[in-house]
Amino acid sequence: MTKFKNKQSTQGSSRFLLLGSLIGFTIAFSPYIFYMYEIFPDGSVWENSFFTYESKYYESVNVAMWTYFGKIMPLLLLLIWFFTNKHWWYHSILIPISMYSYQLTTAVYQDLYLEDVRINIDSNQLIYLAPFFIGVLFVLYLIRIKIFDRVYGIDLSELNETDVSIFSSGLSSREEKELELFRQQNPSAINEPSEDYYRKL
Repeated sequence: MTKFKNKQSTQGSSRFLLLGSLIGFTIAFSPYIFYMYEIFPDGSVWENSFFTYESKYYESVNVAMWTYFGKIMPLLLLLIWFFTNKHWWYHSILIPISMYSYQLTTAVYQDLYLEDVRINIDSNQLIYLAPFFIGVLFVLYLIRIKIFDRVYGIDLSELNETDVSIFSSGLSSREEKELELFRQQNPSAINEPSEDYYRKL
């Protein structure tokens, strides 16, 4: 049984190392992947044994690939960052991911279907992506509130009980009761300021 568990943990570790190595090599060679655009021809048509690509918008396959790889590489690095990030705010990476995805889709669409493009759809991308941005920011705000509550042990249902207000400068009614009880149990602390009470607690 222990041999089976050791074998499973070894396989899990080797898979983890393999995936980490692939991610590391991808990040390290990302500049070389970007400069692959230089192998494409400078003309407007690229013919190969599988398909024929015609660049209608850029009128150069080389320029089109330079544009595509300029969007693909940041998108790839952001996706790696998103899937390997362990911080609570990692959902915010979805915003630049959506931006680069939209730009890449727009660039390919404009280059392939130039005659069907009536307007420049890349010019108003912030308007199209605004609902998505707002949704991600709302999710981030909710996550931050939950983490803040967990870290500081704040229960929002206690606010009515404690009469806490952002405008109140003094103690809440519950804290005043605790302070009074503490002073009754320690007569020497009657004249002590409330800061000393909290220090002794």
